Amino acid sequence: MAEKIKLKIIGLSYSQTQSGAYALILGEEKGKRRLPIIIGNFEAQAIAIEIEKMKSSRPLTHDVFKTFAESFDITIQEVIIYNLVEGIFYAKLLCKQKGSDKTIEIDARTSDSIALAVRFNCPVYTYEFILSNAGIVLDDDPTLTASTKVSEEIEISEITEDDEITVLPNDELQKKLEEAIANEDYEVASKIRDELNRRK
Repeated sequence: MAEKIKLKIIGLSYSQTQSGAYALILGEEKGKRRLPIIIGNFEAQAIAIEIEKMKSSRPLTHDVFKTFAESFDITIQEVIIYNLVEGIFYAKLLCKQKGSDKTIEIDARTSDSIALAVRFNCPVYTYEFILSNAGIVLDDDPTLTASTKVSEEIEISEITEDDEITVLPNDELQKKLEEAIANEDYEVASKIRDELNRRK
């Protein structure tokens, strides 16, 4: 079985390419690679609310799931982002019921999985092939410990248009990739990386 790599949440930012969406930035715990994942507004709020320990007037869907699971002595042991197909990440919850040695795997969207992981305080993992294909390598930078508050987002500039990415030569794309990484434009860097990988 492939070795799992532990991830941590680095931050959340507004998506400049998809209206009403956010970029969730995950990073390997013992490394410099970052994994940007585009998620919806509801899931972004669910993650931010729990991380910031804020209280909503009524329980959110993920809070209801946690209460339901705990009522039956079920806990989420870990979350694994196990596959990446055509830019879509696939995740699963590994669950256990008190008194049972059996682990139940539940397929779930990555955004929902992370929202539940922060509620159950369980680790999040992925595999090397996913980080190799979708990860962005960054040098050590103290600004990467930015708050995960949506109101204190990591800045993502209004950068390269998709059509420009597809027509630029490889050397120009590589330069833009380096610029995007230097500016912490994770979402753009992710798009450029995907285009370079597609051309290989």
